[in-house]
Formats: sequence, C-alpha cells, structure tokens
Amino acid sequence: MTPEICQGKPCVAGTAVDVATVVGTLGNGRSFHDVQEALNLTYEQVLTALRYASYVTDHLPLRLPSGH
Repeated sequence: MTPEICQGKPCVAGTAVDVATVVGTLGNGRSFHDVQEALNLTYEQVLTALRYASYVTDHLPLRLPSGH
C-alpha cells in the first residue's frame, strides 16, 4: 500500500487495480475470466487479491457503524 498508488488502498502488485475492485467485480457476478480481461490481470493476481481479502476479513476486527 502506497499513498501515491490507489490512494493508499491495497492493490494488486505492479498495477493500479485495488483489491476491492477485484473482489467487488467478482461479487457482482462477473466470471473469473471476465475479471482477468476487464482489469488486465493474470490468474495468479486475481487469486492473490482474493487471498489478501480473505486474510484481512479473518484477522482484522470489523467495526460496524454507530447504532448497529
């Protein structure tokens, strides 16, 4: 994560594609292959983004907005 790349958000190494975009695009029903093509990523880069997202959700406490 670098402030100058993806506004400091976690991104796929060597790209300006943030992990949230990869996960969100898959979550919106696009196929793995479509995500690779649309975001110009390799198979391994997409998998790495998913592994990172899994790690974050498993290891960092999630905070709900106030009132929930």
